[in-house]
Amino acid sequence: MIVVRADSVKADVRQAVLMKTLFSENHIEGGRARFGVVTIPPQARIPLNGEGSHEEDEYSILIKGSILTGVGDKEHRLTAGDASLIPAGEAHWAYNDGDEECEIVWVLVRR
Repeated sequence: MIVVRADSVKADVRQAVLMKTLFSENHIEGGRARFGVVTIPPQARIPLNGEGSHEEDEYSILIKGSILTGVGDKEHRLTAGDASLIPAGEAHWAYNDGDEECEIVWVLVRR
């Protein structure tokens, strides 16, 4: 068993968004997944402009707050307890339009 304390992981901070990768593919030989948590403050957007994508499928669950997210011209409102799956290569964005921070646990899995 490998245990990682979230407060011991250095955050990647962009526009006050705190992104922490708790487990990377390097933690286990032949690993195909990354696991982490992101905290998005009110009025913050990721990416800052446009849409972002990655080579892995993204599984997420919203732990706290509410967020507006979109793929193409489709928007979705996610609240605490909601989960999402974004297939590899699908361009997407997220915007915290609320007045409290949003916390999301995510897993990126290579096929």
